[in-house]
Amino acid sequence: MTDDVQVEDRPDEDRFFVTVDGHEAELVYQLRGDRFALVHTGVPAELEGRGIGSALVRAAVERAVAEDLTIVPACPFVGRWLDRHPDSPVKVAGRV
Repeated sequence: MTDDVQVEDRPDEDRFFVTVDGHEAELVYQLRGDRFALVHTGVPAELEGRGIGSALVRAAVERAVAEDLTIVPACPFVGRWLDRHPDSPVKVAGRV
């Protein structure tokens, strides 16, 4: 697992991204009011199994908490991550 990954948010591109070993991974989002739809997580095969996708979701969760946003998990990976982390302090659409 990669703990030292530096995730960057590019609001002008509606995505979080990270570059590791020359490969770029991303989490694409849409922000509408207080709804933060996490649409697509893309991690190249060369980076799989290193916790990169989780780092991207954690960055999105941190932003959502800081800005009081409700996450809409439109991406299956994000939905599974949130299911595995039910104690996460973020508001999730459809979660009680």
